[in-house]
Amino acid sequence: MPKHRVGWATWLTFIIAALFIFSLWAIEFSPSRMIQVPGQVLQQLSFFYPADMAYGWETVLPAIVESIQIAWIGTIIAAILSLPLALLGARTLFPRISRFVKLISATARAFPEILLAIYFVPIVGLGAFAGALAIGISSVGMLTKLGAEVVESIDFGPVEAVEASGGSRLLALRYAVFPQVLPELAAHWLFRFELNIRASAVLGVVGAGGVGGVLLNTLRYGHFDKAAAVLVLTIIVVLAIDMISGEIRHRIIRG
Repeated sequence: MPKHRVGWATWLTFIIAALFIFSLWAIEFSPSRMIQVPGQVLQQLSFFYPADMAYGWETVLPAIVESIQIAWIGTIIAAILSLPLALLGARTLFPRISRFVKLISATARAFPEILLAIYFVPIVGLGAFAGALAIGISSVGMLTKLGAEVVESIDFGPVEAVEASGGSRLLALRYAVFPQVLPELAAHWLFRFELNIRASAVLGVVGAGGVGGVLLNTLRYGHFDKAAAVLVLTIIVVLAIDMISGEIRHRIIRG
């Protein structure tokens, strides 16, 4: 009878399963606790009903607008910084420095927004400015990585044609690279803006402005009806922005 050899895929499956079981043990998972979760969730949700929408319209909406402004300014900062980094990080254009640029991008992605906000608050003070800086620096890493991949995937023929006719690399970027990459880069910027709105809603917890601080205060003092208004309005606004941004991205990509 033929002998069946254990391949790498089988070993990988065993390793993943072992890590999964170890992780369950590490977080003290138990079936009995999972059974209790749905009932406890319903019990907690009952504290939030009914929502104090009067408080929401008066206090929460201005905080949500501030969160949107934080996300927008942070996205603009990231777009401005990531555009040249994406070009420099493309190995098809600048093979000598692309690895260094991608290392910078990976380093920026390693820091979550809330950690950066903790560092910026003592530097620039409490408020939305610290949140915008944290959002911007954190977003640079992702946008640089995605932008470099977009640049690397373009048709390199027009670039070679510009340089063959005596044009510099700068002219090749202006007339051969930018027209191909800008629509997709703009779509990435809008998608990152959607993500940044969610991130900005949390930064208020550390004093970096936005609706997160309002939510934290309502929960801290046990005003669950007001906290419900914060959650409801935040969800509605985020969904609306997602729909609008998604439609704009669809139109940009389709041209």
